[in-house]
Amino acid sequence: MAAQVALAAPVVPAWPARTLTVFAAASLTDAFTELGRRLERRAPGVSVRFNFAGSQQLVAQLEQGAAADVLASADQQWMRTAADRGLVAGGAVIFARNRLVVIVPTSNPGRISRLEDLARPGLKLVLAGAAVPAGRFSREVLGRLGAAPGFPPDFAGRVLANLASEEENVRAVVAKVQLGEADAGMVYRSDVTPPVAARMRVLEIPGERNVLAEYPIAVLRDAADTAGARAFVSLVLSPEGQQVLEQHGFLAGPVPVAAPR
Repeated sequence: MAAQVALAAPVVPAWPARTLTVFAAASLTDAFTELGRRLERRAPGVSVRFNFAGSQQLVAQLEQGAAADVLASADQQWMRTAADRGLVAGGAVIFARNRLVVIVPTSNPGRISRLEDLARPGLKLVLAGAAVPAGRFSREVLGRLGAAPGFPPDFAGRVLANLASEEENVRAVVAKVQLGEADAGMVYRSDVTPPVAARMRVLEIPGERNVLAEYPIAVLRDAADTAGARAFVSLVLSPEGQQVLEQHGFLAGPVPVAAPR
């Protein structure tokens, strides 16, 4: 990415001690945890509390009355659902993008060396559930690969016949593969953190067959700390926040001129 001009850090008002609650997709765990620490350092008295889970779980929790100030989803579909159900204040903004990769343990018990091998009978595959953004995208990628030269037309069906488990979020997919409970899994590129990379082999998915996941963020209608929520969103959208996201494997999002009101 081209070098960005350094800008002043987002202005954070002086607050009394309070807790800012951010609901965020599980794939954002590392990047958002770092951004939360940065906000806490520049706003003494503010504690940022995160709830990381599958986007579908986050929206369900909010519908059931869970209290939060910010929602960051791994896809636009679940953010639209939140907006349609009156949970979002104002509009959502795309702040990052992501792509999928296939991971296999370094021991490679399934002898997987290329994407076509995922259709071999007897393999154990783990994916996020179909309601999870990563799970829906994974199934879309399998369908696209089935239309690619060199892949059988029934590729997606053959791969899904090897599905050993469906997880509630993408980090659980990583854990299953790390524990040797699966021969392969499909996760976001950002989930291949340095500790994961040391224990995994990564199979890249061709760009034209991959999915570009777009991550939206919004202040919630019932936010108890609207000022804090806006400050966190501003930090995420700032050059500083974008740099942190890129360092954690995300692609830069189309940063808007101003954060949502």
